[in-house]
Amino acid sequence: MTRSLNRTHSPAPSRATRWIILGAVGLLFALPLVSMVEFTLRGGLEGGYTIDRWVTVFTGQLGPEFRQLWLAIGNSLLLAAVTVAIMLVLLVPTMILVQLSFPRLRHGLEFICLLPITIPAIVLVVGLAPVYSVVSRMFGSGVWTLAFAYGVLVLPYAYRAIQANLDSIDVKTLSEAARSLGAGWGTVLFRVLIPNLRRGILAASFIAVAVVLGEFTVASLLNRVNLQTALLIVNKADPYIAVIFALLSLLFAFVLLVVIGRVGSVSRKVRS
Repeated sequence: MTRSLNRTHSPAPSRATRWIILGAVGLLFALPLVSMVEFTLRGGLEGGYTIDRWVTVFTGQLGPEFRQLWLAIGNSLLLAAVTVAIMLVLLVPTMILVQLSFPRLRHGLEFICLLPITIPAIVLVVGLAPVYSVVSRMFGSGVWTLAFAYGVLVLPYAYRAIQANLDSIDVKTLSEAARSLGAGWGTVLFRVLIPNLRRGILAASFIAVAVVLGEFTVASLLNRVNLQTALLIVNKADPYIAVIFALLSLLFAFVLLVVIGRVGSVSRKVRS
């Protein structure tokens, strides 16, 4: 009996194997980034390397032809904030309600939330175009209205992040304990459940921001200006500056991921 059990359980990989796998994955991600940095430092026809372009960006000496780029960065940050707000307001209470009162609807909700990941963005735009003609009449044609479409795009990723956190806590016991102590549903939601879901909510928010900052297809076909559409235009005028801003957006996403990880670990230590 013990022999059969020993045969079925394979030994854990050694420390050297783990480091080799981690190094290979890290190299796979590092190569394109290093290539982008090397490209921005090229001296052009003169040869060699220079940091003049980076100095120009950080000292704000870009010419008026790059003014649209700053507008696009502001638009993308606004879109990220509105998308996160829409996603959290609609998704978190719905998932908690299904978890507490309608568990049979969980598979249906999961199917609806995961459906956008199976549909190409170009197909989504075909369906969203007539919808946005109505949205433009009701709310105007401001770039922030793209957040409605982006809210659909981030649903699969946000749902998985929040659902993983929901499965790790006993939502029903926590809510019943709070209700037995006289707490209203608002108190249960904001002071009991959401603090326990902070890590999942932060992860979903980070994913939503990353998706919004990297989205191009919907904004381009709906004639809205965001970071990616502006980078395409800037790339025609100065590809070096376009790559620098692409690297800075990746750095911003990485810093945001680190901050979310720190906030999640600090909140977990406080609760313990």
